[in-house]
Amino acid sequence: MTGTDRGAEHGLLRSLFRVSMPRWRGGRYSLSKLFFNFYLLAMGSFVAIAFTADFVISTAQRGITDDYARRFMRGTITLIEDELFRHPRHSWDKRIKTLDDKFSYRLDIVERITLDRILTAPQVLKLDAGDIAIDHDGEVMYHRLGTSSKVLVVGPLAANRNQELHERIPLDLRLRLLTWSLIGVIFAIALWFWIRPVWRDLEAIRQTARNLGEGHLETRAPAARSQLFAPLSYTLNGMADRIQQLIATQKELSSGISHELRTPIARLRFALEMLAETDSSAERERLWAMMETDLDELDNLIDTSLTYARLEREAPVPHYSHLNLAGWLEEEVDAIRPLGRRLDIGVDTTRLPDGFAADLDKKALPYALRNLMRNAIKYAGGRIVVSAELDADTIYIHVDDDGIGIPPEEREHVFSAFTRLDRSRDRSTGGYGLGLAIARRVMELHQGTATADASPLGGARFTLAWPRPAA
Repeated sequence: MTGTDRGAEHGLLRSLFRVSMPRWRGGRYSLSKLFFNFYLLAMGSFVAIAFTADFVISTAQRGITDDYARRFMRGTITLIEDELFRHPRHSWDKRIKTLDDKFSYRLDIVERITLDRILTAPQVLKLDAGDIAIDHDGEVMYHRLGTSSKVLVVGPLAANRNQELHERIPLDLRLRLLTWSLIGVIFAIALWFWIRPVWRDLEAIRQTARNLGEGHLETRAPAARSQLFAPLSYTLNGMADRIQQLIATQKELSSGISHELRTPIARLRFALEMLAETDSSAERERLWAMMETDLDELDNLIDTSLTYARLEREAPVPHYSHLNLAGWLEEEVDAIRPLGRRLDIGVDTTRLPDGFAADLDKKALPYALRNLMRNAIKYAGGRIVVSAELDADTIYIHVDDDGIGIPPEEREHVFSAFTRLDRSRDRSTGGYGLGLAIARRVMELHQGTATADASPLGGARFTLAWPRPAA
């Protein structure tokens, strides 16, 4: 790949990975900002829900609480009222001050008309009916003294007359403030320990995406510390593996095709030069035949390369058919037998049960079998045998030839794209090193394998194996 291609490749990767990656101003600053934003959102929502629930519950219980307080204080208010009625009305103010010194809560007498702006309509009705009216906070009680315009005020009940104004906070409110403060601190500590590994995972994934965008395709995200980002880390690594595989395939195809194109193009150029210089009709016919052969070779190279690239880029979904394996195998061998005119090509299905049917893709699997047979036709001395067998859970198709075979150390290597062994480099055997690679990809679609071994005929044996259908 040229420097320009490599730069374009890296530019594409950077553009892909920059789309969803925000710019962070610094790890520590961003972690604090993330923490506080999340804390305020979570804590604010929690407090709002809690106060709403508290308000609903308090409203529902207020009637019960007020009734209890009214019954609890009725005796005390009656005693204070009786004490006032023992004295003339003009001395009530002086007498209430004397009583006020003996109580821990405040006692006072006000005019009835001054309470219209303080009490609600239901409370005013209770007051005029001679009952005890309680204010909204439940801290102050009002009781009309007989039929007079005077009203006895008792409370606030929770306030001490010797306390300063800034200390006159209801006890339940102080307890609530203390409780919520403790809850806020505990929640902040718990949130910090929870969000810190989350932030580390996010930073690791961000750095991995940045490295991938810069072209470092070997980069992988480390194992996530939190379960929240474990699927994302796994998915990112899978995507990186796939991108690396696709780019490697692209490079391999580009390099291999460039190499393979040189020979037929050079021969075409040579034939054209010779065609312009010769006057012999026989020579012209020979050169035209050479050029047609080279054009067919170029066409076959392009078609085979596109097939391999398609299988590498995306694995097609196999469409299985339940077929009689022996009959299908004989049809496929008959279709390709004309290519091996001088060879004895036989089919052996005796090791298959009568009428045995297999699940296979009628479009993909023939491509694998034909590539193996073409390979055998190139190297066979005089005989090829295609056979099938099965064991408890696997179906096998063997393609045997009586050629020179494949050395053990090269049997796996031959399934790599654009791989040809030294003995196959002359143009008489031809090929581009893609047929066996395609056969392996096809078998992977069937959850199977394609392997090479020594043949009982003395040459090479290629085997296609995939799971047999369940009973």
